Formats: sequence, structure tokens, C-alpha cells
Amino acid sequence: MSPALAKSTEKLKNENEDYHKGVKYLHESGIQRVPRKYIFPISERPNFITINGKPQMSLPIIDFAQLHGPNRAQVLDSLSYACENYGFFQLVNHGIPEEVIRSMVDVGGRFFDLPLVEREKYMTTDMTTPVRYGTSFNQTKDGVFCWRDFLKLVCDPLHDVLPHWPSSPSDFREMAMAYSKETKMLFIKLVEAILESLGIINNVATKNKTQLQNDDDDDEMLKEFEDGSQLMAVNFYPPCPNPDLTLGMPPHSDYGFLTLLLQDEVEGLQVMSNGDWVTIQPIPGAFVVNVGDHLEIFSNGKYKSVLHRVLVNSFKSRISVASLHSLPFNSIIKPSPKLISDSNPKHYKDTNFAAFLEYIKSCDSTNKRFLETRKLT
Repeated sequence: MSPALAKSTEKLKNENEDYHKGVKYLHESGIQRVPRKYIFPISERPNFITINGKPQMSLPIIDFAQLHGPNRAQVLDSLSYACENYGFFQLVNHGIPEEVIRSMVDVGGRFFDLPLVEREKYMTTDMTTPVRYGTSFNQTKDGVFCWRDFLKLVCDPLHDVLPHWPSSPSDFREMAMAYSKETKMLFIKLVEAILESLGIINNVATKNKTQLQNDDDDDEMLKEFEDGSQLMAVNFYPPCPNPDLTLGMPPHSDYGFLTLLLQDEVEGLQVMSNGDWVTIQPIPGAFVVNVGDHLEIFSNGKYKSVLHRVLVNSFKSRISVASLHSLPFNSIIKPSPKLISDSNPKHYKDTNFAAFLEYIKSCDSTNKRFLETRKLT
């Protein structure tokens, strides 16, 4: 090999190593321009001229406290409408203490402030580990990298995985554990309302004698969700020198049942609506909740798992915490028999989490390609 070629090969190797160290490392190194590895094709880049000329999208707002009062029926109608027509909604008055929310964002930020030597202890491409620090969307498969670093935490069973979670910052485990417990309880209450909105279970307060006899079936279904999977992803998007050339996350749908997303005050989330990308304005203290692929399958297509992506900016870091919930990892996800009829036949194949893992190991998991493979013709 010629000296020039050897030098070029060594430079490329060093650049690839830098990319896998993450975008916070690149930002702190003082780069003035986005490396080629992060530049999306023109057709996939954000068009800020178009974006800035469009109004921001107002998602339906669900007042969770109203679910437990005389307006429950109206709130369930609003919930159904949001899941069917938007695939997203903002959840307010959810009951999670402000201190728990503030502490999770704070300790997540302090984790990403740790030196790289501390953060990279948790860096792995093994998707089955209880804790995983990484960058981009799927760094082993991404041809173009995204401007995102992440820390993913498996949350169940909590007593088994907690010792594997980061021990630095010193209060990380305490704060993340409190947050994971609160979001899990909120998910259970929310999924009960969603099942009721689909007509799959009935409200205890309004059940007749026949319905009361089916309590065991309802309880068994809810118990499966209580024993379900939870994955938390703490996402960090540092300032980017060329936000018009890249994305924080590419268009994708979430594989689970429901995702509860906590954002800081910096906007960046965009949702596909009527063929356009529209920006979601954060509401302080609210959760952005979205339908996942599993819920679209379970509802036999009534509720929609919608494409979304993340933009970055050149002036301020952004942190979000996504809590992804579904049935247990070993469960079979399939359309509810109560939603299948002669006039509305089964639209999706049965699937499981293992099938999804195999898919993303071997394929491009952006857009809604996994969900497309589950559809029956």
C-alpha cells in the first residue's frame, strides 16, 4: 500500500471511530461543519424555509384528571379520536409529580455531561443488554448517521436491571427508577382507558351483571400489561453547525404499544400529517403520547402508528425522555378478537418482539417498514 493510500485509510478509520463516539463528542471537539457521514440526501433533509412558513401543529389535548370524573365518556371519545386521526396527543394533569419529571430531565442532562470515558462504559451494539449507550438511530446499520446520542434502559424486571444502570451521576439510579415507576403506573391507567375506548373492556362503574361476569377476562388482560415491557430512552441532541443538512432522528414509527415522551422546552419533534411535516410545540410538564405499531396491530388498524422525526438546531441542546411500553417481550401481538368480524377481517399477522429485533438487525427500521411487513394482503 502506498504511503498516501495508507494515510487516507488511517484518516478514514479515525473518522469512523470519532463518529461512533457520538455527536456530543463531535460538538465538544469544536467542529464547524457537519461531517459527510451525517449529511442526508437532499430529498430527506428538513426544509426550514417551508417549515418556518407553516403554523405549528396543535395536537389534541387529553386532560387525564377528567377521566376519573363525570366527563369520562367525553374524554374517552376525545382519546379515541386522537388515536384514530392523529396517532398522537398531549397528556396533561397526568398526576406525575413535577419534581419527578424535573429530576429525570436534570439527571439525564448530567449523565451526558460526564466525560466520554464514563459514558462509553455503557457503549455496546448488543440490543439485549439492560443498558446501552450509543449514537444515531441504529449505528450498526445506518448509512447516514443522525445527530443524536442516547442512553437506553431496560426497566423490567426493575430489581434485576437496576444494578446495571449507570452509577454516575450518583443519584441517577434513584431518579430514573422513580421516573420509570411513575410512567409505568401512568401507562397502565392510560391503556385501561384506551381498551375501554376500543370497546374491549368496560368501565367498572357502569358494568351490568353480564359484563361483571367478564371481569376475570378484563383483569387478566390488564395484568398482562402490568407485567409488560418498558424501555426508557434518554435522548440528547447537541447544537449542530448545519441543522439543515441532517436530522436528530429519521422518520420512524415506534414498535411498542404506547410511547410517553417527555420533552424539555426546546422544540424538535415533528409529526407527519396529511403529507406534511409539522412541528409539535412542547407544553411544559405534559407528555406527548403516541400510538405504537403494537397498538395499531392490536386495534386491527383503527388506531394509527404515525411517522415522526426529530429536527436539530444550531444554538441549544435538547433532551427528551421516551418511555416505550408494550406487552411482555415474549407475548404474541395480534389483533384483538373483539375487533375482528366479517365486515372487518383481520388486517395484520401475529408478531412478537423477537421478530422486531431480528428485523432491525438485518434491515432499515426507519419509516414504517416493519409494520408494513406485518400487514395481510
